[in-house]
Amino acid sequence: MSGFLDNCNPRCECIELGERRNLVVSIVSGCLFFTGWWIVIDAAAIYPHEEQLQKAFHTCGAVGTIAFFMINSVSNGQIRGDAYSTGCMGQTGARVWLFIGFLLGFGALIGASWILFGFYVVNNKDKPEWAGVAIFLQNALIFFSSLLFKFGRTEDLWG
Repeated sequence: MSGFLDNCNPRCECIELGERRNLVVSIVSGCLFFTGWWIVIDAAAIYPHEEQLQKAFHTCGAVGTIAFFMINSVSNGQIRGDAYSTGCMGQTGARVWLFIGFLLGFGALIGASWILFGFYVVNNKDKPEWAGVAIFLQNALIFFSSLLFKFGRTEDLWG
């Protein structure tokens, strides 16, 4: 499950990352995360009224951010059982924590899709479409950022 990009060996020498892989993946993931929040902050600044962009719609972004931290707080070694055997639940606890993080991430993305289509596409009564697209883009970028940060890095370059 983890480290599926470890076996990916692109043939082009111009994108060979080597020891800089973790650095590049972390920067790209951070840029995706930042862009997601920047887009929704832009939409909130453009549409400050409650009938254009409801404040409750920001909950999906907050849940997606919590999922980002939950997914990336456990290492691949903890999931495999290599680096974590103590504690009250051990490897099973780390796997459950990761699973809950993925559930929250998928839930935030599905909720953002429901907000986009349910409130801005289907029932569009003089509502700006950009507000719904911004909520969806925020959650999609946060989710892809968490996937890239989790599976794009390699642990053998640590320490």
